[in-house]
Amino acid sequence: MSGVTRREMLASGGLVVAFGFGAKALAQLAGGGEGSAGPPVRRPDLVGSLKMTPELDAWIRIAPDGRTTVFSGKAELGQGIRTALLQVAAEELDLPPAEIEFITADTARTPDEGLTAGSHSMQDGGMALANAGANVRMLLLRQAARTWRADAATLTTDGKGQVIGPGGRRIGYGQLAAALDMHVEAVPQAPRRDPRGYRTMGRSLPRVDIPAKLVGGEAYVHDMRLPGMLHARVVRGPSHGTLLVRARLDDARRMPGVVAVIQDGEFAAVVATREWQAIRAMRVAQASDYVRTVPRLPVADGPRHLRTLPTREIQVLDTHDGARAAAHRIEASYSRPWYAHGSIGPSCAVAVFRKGELTIWSHSQGVFDMHRATAELVGLPPEKVRVVHVPGSGCYGQNGADDVTAEAALIAMRVPGRPIRLQWMREQEFGWEPCGCGMVTQVEAAVGSDRRIAHWNYEVWSNSHNTRPVKAGGYAVAQEVATPFAPQEAKPIPMPEGDGDRNANPLYVFPNMDVRYHFVPEMPLRVSALRSLGAHLNVFTIESMLDELAHAAHVDPLSFRLAHMQDERARAVMIEATSRFGWERRPRGDGRRGCGMAFARYKNIGAYCAIAMEVEVERETGAVAVHRVQAAIDAGQPANPDGIRNQAEGGILQSLSWALFEAVTFDESKRTSFDWGTYPIMRFEDVPGQVNVHIIDRPGLPFLGAGETAQGPTSAALANAIADATGARLRDMPLTPEKLKAAIGWAG
Repeated sequence: MSGVTRREMLASGGLVVAFGFGAKALAQLAGGGEGSAGPPVRRPDLVGSLKMTPELDAWIRIAPDGRTTVFSGKAELGQGIRTALLQVAAEELDLPPAEIEFITADTARTPDEGLTAGSHSMQDGGMALANAGANVRMLLLRQAARTWRADAATLTTDGKGQVIGPGGRRIGYGQLAAALDMHVEAVPQAPRRDPRGYRTMGRSLPRVDIPAKLVGGEAYVHDMRLPGMLHARVVRGPSHGTLLVRARLDDARRMPGVVAVIQDGEFAAVVATREWQAIRAMRVAQASDYVRTVPRLPVADGPRHLRTLPTREIQVLDTHDGARAAAHRIEASYSRPWYAHGSIGPSCAVAVFRKGELTIWSHSQGVFDMHRATAELVGLPPEKVRVVHVPGSGCYGQNGADDVTAEAALIAMRVPGRPIRLQWMREQEFGWEPCGCGMVTQVEAAVGSDRRIAHWNYEVWSNSHNTRPVKAGGYAVAQEVATPFAPQEAKPIPMPEGDGDRNANPLYVFPNMDVRYHFVPEMPLRVSALRSLGAHLNVFTIESMLDELAHAAHVDPLSFRLAHMQDERARAVMIEATSRFGWERRPRGDGRRGCGMAFARYKNIGAYCAIAMEVEVERETGAVAVHRVQAAIDAGQPANPDGIRNQAEGGILQSLSWALFEAVTFDESKRTSFDWGTYPIMRFEDVPGQVNVHIIDRPGLPFLGAGETAQGPTSAALANAIADATGARLRDMPLTPEKLKAAIGWAG
């Protein structure tokens, strides 16, 4: 995993990668809208991440022998983005994907693209690679035209790394690149390849990250084994906000295999030759009582506790379209609990401090922010810290990856020259990771005698979903060390991205809208980003209320939505999903079986998604079985249709798990859901009988992020289907059997 230096690249000739990114400015919207200290915008006329890094040689290298390397600042998180981005670059360069070396998310080698988050990898990274590839191909064609003294318009490429000229002349990319200085900025209108001639994009190529995972190879950071590596475990209380009264560090120090016991203020860790030795030493050291060091947890009122805390009010929408008579008025409140990320593999990182330089291997979604924040934490200049992304077995949001990496770095600084592998225990992951935010919404809306919405008043309460570390104070350990760092201030993400108010602004055309975000700075539980942020509850709320209003107006739910939707692509996905589902022929609610649908465009700037679903409710137990799900997705030009389908299917299952089963539990002093028994997730027997995802092809249109678009519509379609089956409207997730039985009045 060693890097290539700038000097080595320059010596090799050809098209080389060089870096001159300049000063890094804090920008809350950089890299996915979840808080990032990415580079400033330099070329607003360019697309995606090219705005920040317009130099072509930061993205693509072609050596004199034709070997091609492509660089991306986006990370493979299990979402298949490595394959899709590779296809984009291969298509625009007109090269076979197998002939490209693809380097991702390495602070010493790749462009700083901020976070891999917010479904921005294709929208920002994909568009950057597409246009960088088009620019490079254009320059290669022009160089060939100069070499042959031909008209560039008469030249083409063969898909194998050669330019073809009149009379069948051929010249390789390597020879052409050797004559070019590619440290130039991209131009906005470089000609893209015609979708009608695509060789790579739009095809479901096998994912390049799957083979190692399938055969048990070195697929994850958890699998890394470096020469001389030591194993570490942290010693701390049961969950965030607790402190051990008297850790037994001296007892741990005397145990077999223990190499070091690290103590810095309240932070403590054990380091051992073998992993099991480190675990045993940690268990001994942690055999102590604990105290809670922050306010007690809101056991009685759960997420509705947020409504009692001080807020900062943000007006999202305020429209006045004239008074309209209301025939039916509905007021309701909806909520979701705090969620765990539930990563299958507890967070892990590897770090080594050698010859004054710190190298870290991490599965953080923000290695560029980590590069700067960790340097501040350990007291090194940023240029002395390198972070290399290696996939982890589970994420989609800020789980423990950032924290465990910072802690591995602190330990490595105390044990120089030896690689340190730190992995949290399962109970530490559940106890210390930032949770997905608990949230509450309140809606008051009315439909008129014309069966159209007359007014829409909407409020949402949420903490920040934006606490990813951009400075040292963002790490939990930063407040434990002897010289603590000030906690990072939590801030809301401005719209159109939003965080707690993400998707609170309906894409539908409603008159007289008052939409307000009550941003709650105080965090009862430690929280941060979880897949889709506030869009999950906001879409759940909007789409549930639309069904309630449609029912009050005696209008079919699909017809009601279409009557309020002007966006043609939104209408198309709703019609596609319901048509394939057989909406007109669906079984009507009979007390047990029912159908529901829901729609959203993620952030109103990403992919479009519509879901139709059929469920069956066992009235005696309250259990819900999902029989079939039909989804339609419009993500613009699909680079890899199967990749989009994978993301939609995974999002549907995750959203069903959230809506039916998941909730972080706690007593007044600590979290109490520490394993899969106390934090239930969807099991194989709960998976829908059928999930079909249709991808609407939009050749040549910009990429739209699809990774998080299914979360809100799925949970909403589920609630709507349950209401259709039973007549009971459940508004507080999880929609448990106990809640359902109480709602339908079943006492058996």
